Amino acid sequence: MKAVILTAAASLALLAAGAASAEPYTDWTPQKGLWHITTVKVDPSHIDDYLVGLKKTWVPGEEIAKKHGIIDSYSISVKLNASDGKGNVILVEHFTNTAVLDPDKARDQAMDKEAFAITPKTAIDGQMKEFEKYRTFVGDDYYGEITFTK
Repeated sequence: MKAVILTAAASLALLAAGAASAEPYTDWTPQKGLWHITTVKVDPSHIDDYLVGLKKTWVPGEEIAKKHGIIDSYSISVKLNASDGKGNVILVEHFTNTAVLDPDKARDQAMDKEAFAITPKTAIDGQMKEFEKYRTFVGDDYYGEITFTK
């Protein structure tokens, strides 16, 4: 009897969900741009080291990407309750549109030249080796933002 009731309840839930499904451009609208979220697990005793290293390596690259119109914002967040064993630092970038992800040799090489003028490649390579001692990438996700219509 329980199985029959559960099956009936599940069927009703599916029907209700189908009847209430949202329609793109009617109930919600996709927005231009793309959120890129990188989740990193950093040894808690090295969070400060990691943030200082990001300030020297990642942040200058993000500023260059902003200057070239690739992104319009970026941020770093540290998880306050990191006891779940998952990532505890996220790096967030907002790409202005998906087309900026296409390769552009002149732009990409110019950006590399600017980045290496700020932080030499040898310094970046050294910092990456240091990072590898206490960090692990656990997520690399892209999200499209939506807004709801009234």
